[in-house]
Amino acid sequence: MAPRVLGFIKGFFVYETAKSVVVKSWSVGIINRIVQLLIILYFICWVFMHEKAHQLRDTGIESAVMTKVKGLGNFNDRVMDVADYVIPSQGASSFSIITNMVVTANQTQGYCPEIEKKFSCTSDGDCEKKIGLNIGNGMITGKCLNDNGTSNDTWRCEIQGWCPAEDDTISGKPMHEVENFTIFIKNSIRFPLFGVARGNFPSSLNRSYIQSCNYDPVRHPFCPIFKVGDILKHLNQSLENITKIGGEIGININWKCNLDYDEENCNPKYFFTRLDAAFEHSSVSKGYNFRFAKYYQSEDGTEYRTLHKAYAIRFEIIVSGNAGKFNVVPFLINLVAAFTSVGLATVFCDIILLNFHKGADEYKAKKFEEVSGVVPESGSNILYKGSQVSIKALEKNSNDSGTFSIGRQEM
Repeated sequence: MAPRVLGFIKGFFVYETAKSVVVKSWSVGIINRIVQLLIILYFICWVFMHEKAHQLRDTGIESAVMTKVKGLGNFNDRVMDVADYVIPSQGASSFSIITNMVVTANQTQGYCPEIEKKFSCTSDGDCEKKIGLNIGNGMITGKCLNDNGTSNDTWRCEIQGWCPAEDDTISGKPMHEVENFTIFIKNSIRFPLFGVARGNFPSSLNRSYIQSCNYDPVRHPFCPIFKVGDILKHLNQSLENITKIGGEIGININWKCNLDYDEENCNPKYFFTRLDAAFEHSSVSKGYNFRFAKYYQSEDGTEYRTLHKAYAIRFEIIVSGNAGKFNVVPFLINLVAAFTSVGLATVFCDIILLNFHKGADEYKAKKFEEVSGVVPESGSNILYKGSQVSIKALEKNSNDSGTFSIGRQEM
């Protein structure tokens, strides 16, 4: 055990220094330069030009979004304006445009039979088993009622709640006019690290242009007006399907700014995504819907309501981005990394020379030496006692400066 420990200690306290060996080989030399060139091109093209590694980046973007929808539609022979179909109405970054509804009017608190077939019954015992379930339109009382008194198929469990119960299998014709609705998006952002604030459309745009333009990535890239039909075309979505059952759409506003140039060149790019695409083929839950009610009171004080089950297109405005500007610290760090990485070409060529080159044995002999002591500099041939030189190489001694030259050999 002791010799091993001693050997480890001796091996630990050694010093290694570089030795220059010149290999005169066209093949190895060409490989060395090609690898060095590839490394340099990688840092120039990818690290500095594409990734902008020489810049200080601000990813903490601050953002505010205001939206406004315009358009008129028709649902069940009723003209619908913005106040009827946009929820919520405050113009937030997340809003819904109602395209289809199931309306249950004049509901009052009381007792009535359920509508769905899963609440079918033949006796009170069938309904007692369903007491406590929260899957219906009200609280199950445990009684079995005949809705019209003519057929056994119409027997349903009684509920206590808002009556009559909602039948969501009946719906009107979807509001297809939504295709021509427009969405105005006003987005202001700020990069606090650099103190730069920008808006999604230039302040030089006049009112007449904004009122007449629709966003187009080529012809009108700065227009803040988005036509719903154009968004659906970008996503390759069916107007008939999405107005019938609803859906969720994301409008991505991406800010990627290079502040080494003028701030006026810092402009957003828009992308559109179907956020609920993962459930497009689901048999359990498709589209997007929600319920809301409008409450009233009759002259005698009775409260009643109109229940709406709304199918809608939900829009989510998602803002992301970052900004970069030249900074000495990241530039020097990546510049040093580039120069250091060029040395990988030497490692690669060493692997070739030590394992695959015809002169591998000679290269090993010249490259690796073990010196057990230090030979003092002296002009004479005197050998000092206690100083011994052991060189594991083809040559026992070398009088040059440590640079060896191996003759030109090809692989």
